[in-house]
Amino acid sequence: VVVCQNHVQTQEEVDNLLAHELIHAYDHCRGKNLDWNDCQHHTCSEIRAASLSGDCSWLFETLRGNFGLKKQHQECVKRRAKLSIAMNPACGDCEEQQKAVDDCFDRCFADTAPFDRIP
Repeated sequence: VVVCQNHVQTQEEVDNLLAHELIHAYDHCRGKNLDWNDCQHHTCSEIRAASLSGDCSWLFETLRGNFGLKKQHQECVKRRAKLSIAMNPACGDCEEQQKAVDDCFDRCFADTAPFDRIP
């Protein structure tokens, strides 16, 4: 994991970034057939990482200008996952990326391993 100081300003951001990347590492280790070039696989890991790492905490969402009250965490997870998979050529265009997030969301959001629940 490489952390560039010009992209993170606080210790909390470093902690969340490391947690996000460690969720990916966990997924990589436990998935015997995980293929990062398979958009569904990549999307699932991004959903889990956004949900479990603190990326979508109330504080970070407020700082981003997102103030929704109803299912804000879920909406943030979907948005952050889509932003991440947009950089993967295997995930196609915007419509294909949205479909991947929609198709994977319920199953992957419910998977909180290695935690018992969303931290």
